[in-house]
Amino acid sequence: MTDVFGLSHKDPSPVVQSGKHEQVVFCSDERSGLHAIIAIYSTALGPGLGGTRFYPYGNEQAALADVLNLSRAMAYKNSLAGLDHGGAKAVIIGDPATDKSEALLRAYGRFIESLGGRYYTACDVGTYSEDMDVVARESSYVTGRTEAHGGAGDSSILTAFGVFQGMLAAAEHVYGAPSLKGRRVGVEGVGKVGHRLVDHLIEEGAEVVICDVNDIAVDHVRRRHPSIDVVADAVALSSADIDVYAPCALGGALDDATVARLNAKIVCGGANNQLAHPGVDKQLAERGIAYAPDYVVNSGGVIQVADEIEGFNMARARARAAKIFDTTSKIFKLADEEGVPPSAAADRLAERRMSEIGRLRGIWLRR
Repeated sequence: MTDVFGLSHKDPSPVVQSGKHEQVVFCSDERSGLHAIIAIYSTALGPGLGGTRFYPYGNEQAALADVLNLSRAMAYKNSLAGLDHGGAKAVIIGDPATDKSEALLRAYGRFIESLGGRYYTACDVGTYSEDMDVVARESSYVTGRTEAHGGAGDSSILTAFGVFQGMLAAAEHVYGAPSLKGRRVGVEGVGKVGHRLVDHLIEEGAEVVICDVNDIAVDHVRRRHPSIDVVADAVALSSADIDVYAPCALGGALDDATVARLNAKIVCGGANNQLAHPGVDKQLAERGIAYAPDYVVNSGGVIQVADEIEGFNMARARARAAKIFDTTSKIFKLADEEGVPPSAAADRLAERRMSEIGRLRGIWLRR
């Protein structure tokens, strides 16, 4: 295990050069094939908490860029979710379908344990609760485990619920009432989170149109809800006649071209890092499209796994996730008052809490 700071590293990310992250750790175990990076952005509010992404990145630099961005987003997400956790994330470089093994996951668990509680891990793209059970055989700092092992199980349950709460708040902001009944919602990606979001929308009385690169996922949703419409791809969905656009696949869904063709009045989805570059949020605002910041509305999952650390209770976790509605409403109100995009308003609220609570660590306590 090597800490990136103080070491020479080929073509280091500008974020690493700026020193904004507290710690970036490279983890390698040749025999199991483990090649991972753990990034801790901030522990101002408490131990870093964020999932482990298992993904076949093209190179280490791409993996590093992703984990740096994701860990920063987790700091802001955890702050606005009201959690006593800082922001962190990890990526394992490889194809989970072929490279994942017990040995690799247990080696990874030992690296987490070596950080002494600065980082709590959980599931993300390419990892599941069953994987966390294996990682936990080597580390105490693992959450998002299966119910059989005392965990919260699938965190997509409250992630989808939180996105739905954020969408209701956006509807109130745009249409004057927290209802999606009769509204047409386009959901891009109907995997872990997206298919559960569709369940909430149908129950609410919304009309739903979906797309996904995975035909099996589409067929699964259509069997559950025969009334939904399906379009060929993300381009067709974003340009469709819809009221709400919900990106629930991978990040970067909102680029210049997508924003230009959007007919929706609301963007609210479960994907992380939806804005392809800084300035997209301003473009959305200029077009009169209400953007519910992704790291606010998709925080239900981290609320769920954080609750597990103190002994999981679904009713308590769900009540906390329901507050995403209030937080989203507060962000829209602040954005209007200060004349800034909602993403900027969300950043300000998150940074304010990190600063106000983080400074309390300067009050010395005897342990």
